Amino acid sequence: MKSDPIHLSRKLGQIKQNWGLYTLLFPAVVLTLLFAYKPMYGVLIAFKDYSPALGIGGSPWAGFKYFEKFFNSYQFSATIKNTLIISVYSLITFPIPIILALMVNQMRPNRFRRFFQTVSYMPHFISTVVMVGLMMILFSPSTGLLGNVYSLFGKEAPDLMGSAGLFSSVYVWSDVWQHVGWDSIIFIAALSAVDPSLYEAATVDGASRMHKIRYIDIPMLMPTAITLLILRVGGLLGVGFEKVYLMQNDLNITSSEILSTYVYKIGLLSSQYSFSSAINLFNTVINFILLIMVNQISKKLSENSLW
Repeated sequence: MKSDPIHLSRKLGQIKQNWGLYTLLFPAVVLTLLFAYKPMYGVLIAFKDYSPALGIGGSPWAGFKYFEKFFNSYQFSATIKNTLIISVYSLITFPIPIILALMVNQMRPNRFRRFFQTVSYMPHFISTVVMVGLMMILFSPSTGLLGNVYSLFGKEAPDLMGSAGLFSSVYVWSDVWQHVGWDSIIFIAALSAVDPSLYEAATVDGASRMHKIRYIDIPMLMPTAITLLILRVGGLLGVGFEKVYLMQNDLNITSSEILSTYVYKIGLLSSQYSFSSAINLFNTVINFILLIMVNQISKKLSENSLW
């Protein structure tokens, strides 16, 4: 107990010494509290028969009524299945930015490399609405580029945007094209931190370019890759709402109805606030459990983890 005042004075001394850093940190902490933690009070809606007139506090408790309603609904298995298909499919493409980073790292630092990187980064800045609009124009079986190419050979183009079976492929690979360059930046940065003497020593030992990639580059990328993979798995059921909703139509609805679009339709369009909150809370809890599990597995297998 005698050491507590000493420990406290040391902490206060460190804060005074680094007051500038804490000043810069303060706005971020305030924003996090206001927009990430304060809204958590609204989670109570999932356990109540919420009425806007009564408010969260005045609405009667419903317990797990809306969770049971979702588990017993016909949309439960369909939305979970569609969400998992898209998420796991996207997870399979995770190594592509790493491969691109390894390719860029092998290029000489000249104008072509800078041009290549700039071109690969540019699609990331296209808005989701514009991106889906481009896809509809390009993939239109009647007036799009794909339709015109097929017509040159006297064949009818498939309706990619209206196919339920191809929805996940169109979604995932268009996402890869748009973000692969941007996602590779962090891996390129990790490779730039590799000590050049390692490559020089490998060259002296007669190592080929592939040997350098296998025994130097890839091991250096593993901590970064594992951290990002854990975060990706932690959001396995958190497929983005905007792009799926914009690509959704009556023809592909059986494959494109995921948890986030269903929550939007139930909550905002049908005004079933408690039901939609229960679905979203279920989604969040599952993602949190997955994050904890994958982090623990990673810690045991590779000694790399988030905490």
